[in-house]
Amino acid sequence: MHTSTRRHLLRAKATAILVLLLFAALSTRAAVAPAQPPLTIEGLGKPVVPLDGPWQFHIGDDPTWASPSLDDSQWESIQTDKPWGAQQHFGYTGYAWYRRHIDFAPGPSDKLDLSLALGYVSDVYEIYWNGTKIGGYGTMPPHHRSYWGNIPQVYRLGKPQPGVLAIRVWNNIPASSDSGTSGGLYAPPYLGTSDAITALLTSRNYLWLKASQYSFAIVLFYGLVAILGLLAWLQDRSRRLLLWMSLFAFAPVVLEIVGGFRIPFPQNIVMAIQQPFFSVLDICLWFLLLYLLKLEDHPRLVRWTRILAWISIISTSLDGLIVLNWGYWDGRFSQIADAVVTATFTAVEIWPLVLIYFGFRKKLGTPTWLVVFFASFSQMLLVIKAAALQGERFTHWTLGTKIDAPLFFVNDNPFNLPAIVDTLLFISIVYAVYRYSVDQNHRQAAIQQEFKSAQELQRVLIPETLPPIPGFAVTSAYRPAAEVGGDFFQLIAKAEGSSLFILGDVSGKGLKAAMAVSLIVGTVRTLAEMSDDPAEILSGLNRRLHNRLQQGFVTCLILSLEPDGRCTFANAGHLPPYLNQNELHLPPELPLGLVASASYDKVTIQLEVGDRLTLYTDGLLEARNPSGEIFSFERLQQLIATKPDAKQASDAAVTFGQEDDITVLTITRLATGVESTTVLEAPTLVPLTA
Repeated sequence: MHTSTRRHLLRAKATAILVLLLFAALSTRAAVAPAQPPLTIEGLGKPVVPLDGPWQFHIGDDPTWASPSLDDSQWESIQTDKPWGAQQHFGYTGYAWYRRHIDFAPGPSDKLDLSLALGYVSDVYEIYWNGTKIGGYGTMPPHHRSYWGNIPQVYRLGKPQPGVLAIRVWNNIPASSDSGTSGGLYAPPYLGTSDAITALLTSRNYLWLKASQYSFAIVLFYGLVAILGLLAWLQDRSRRLLLWMSLFAFAPVVLEIVGGFRIPFPQNIVMAIQQPFFSVLDICLWFLLLYLLKLEDHPRLVRWTRILAWISIISTSLDGLIVLNWGYWDGRFSQIADAVVTATFTAVEIWPLVLIYFGFRKKLGTPTWLVVFFASFSQMLLVIKAAALQGERFTHWTLGTKIDAPLFFVNDNPFNLPAIVDTLLFISIVYAVYRYSVDQNHRQAAIQQEFKSAQELQRVLIPETLPPIPGFAVTSAYRPAAEVGGDFFQLIAKAEGSSLFILGDVSGKGLKAAMAVSLIVGTVRTLAEMSDDPAEILSGLNRRLHNRLQQGFVTCLILSLEPDGRCTFANAGHLPPYLNQNELHLPPELPLGLVASASYDKVTIQLEVGDRLTLYTDGLLEARNPSGEIFSFERLQQLIATKPDAKQASDAAVTFGQEDDITVLTITRLATGVESTTVLEAPTLVPLTA
């Protein structure tokens, strides 16, 4: 080939290569958004100007990107009326920059003082005007801090001059429920004079308050119910339903204060507080359902409710701890841990549906059925929404978002389905608790009436006066406890000069015990007319009481006392008496009412002049002080050694800490010629009132 021909071929190849390279360069340049022309602002004065339209945008981070001389013509174009995740950068987290060239038309006064208003930005940002940082919200990594809520911020630009507005943004790693559409600006900034920007924010704050009327009102209602419920519970702590209702109403108040009042709390702290309080709300609903569905006597359901309550509060607290350190730990670890604990406390949220299933077996009133209906609906929505939101950026399910979407507006207040159902649930709970409290008051009144009747019956059976016993000084004391007990005491003087002392205690309390006492006293008096033998009287009483005490029993001690000091005892499981300061040894026998064929032995002793017998019921021995110690045999023996009368002995036990009825009887043999006395210490009988 000739040299000239070879040169022509090489020149043609070079030309072709240059053409291809030029074409490739032009093609690459056409794929990148061209530089946007400056935004020219005209007529700047009272109105504010939205800095909308396309902005230059670039992911990544470089401090030189704040410079007004930077050539950003190769940057892509993005809108500021929605986050970058909803545009070209789905699921992106990290740094990104927005830039906008701004010019001012001739005419604005040099005296104007311009300000910039910026709404919600996810998560942290800094603003630069002509390369100079003029402010920001939050703290950039490595010690990042973002703040909760859509709180507009204002930054001063100074006098009008052409320049470049640059916004540096950092968006944290996504949570398990993040949709992937977040990040960056959600609305365009506004530019205007300081007065105009102030007027804009005032108007926006008014609209926000107007749209929050319902949420603030319902929170006040929650707070009022929480206070009233707590005060009612403090008056009667046995009504735990009131405590659970108070806590159920208190949790939304905390949640609203922390997350709804536009208070610039750190975002991770707000979310860490919210998580366990959402759990408190769930747990209180579970226990409310236990009481309202009359399931509190179902031990297995109560036990599982407590177990799941601990699982819920622990998992949400762990989730709060994870959120508290969100972005500081390894991103993958945080996301996996968040997903695991979220799945845990979401799973246990189906527990109310289990309680409701068991509640269907109960006969419930209309108020409770309303609670059941709205609780079922609320929990179903909660579980479905929580499940749909998990991993939404991967599944692209929109059901969770649709559930939270407003259905209608009332005076600019949005109402979505969960808000409506939760409000109706709370109202139904308040109404059901009110009806429950009314019913409990009626039951309490009936119990109180029964209690008064039992006290009256019991006191009627205690002798008002004691007959004189020649040759003896007798003291007795009856100190009833707050509850109606089963102590009984009778002194029967026989025509031939002997006397019968009957002292005992019925197991149980209340009207049942008082009725048993009335049966015993009537039977004893009947039997005493036919026999003076304490053992025969006990045997006859035992036969009449068998199968009539509903699995209860009676302890009883009968003493037959002759004028010459001869004493005959028969004991049916009662505490032995003291002779002077020593306890008498009596045969151990069965209490009354247990075995129909039981028999009882007699023990006879002789009382000398000055000897004292002390008979008592177990209320004296089992008195208990505030530290939990009982009066005990040792203290009793020390007390008996001081030769107290019945009143002094019962007073000592009451001072120590009375818990049960106390009955004490002392019998002292007197010397010949000494006048006999009987002293009875008992409460004054108060007539029963309605």
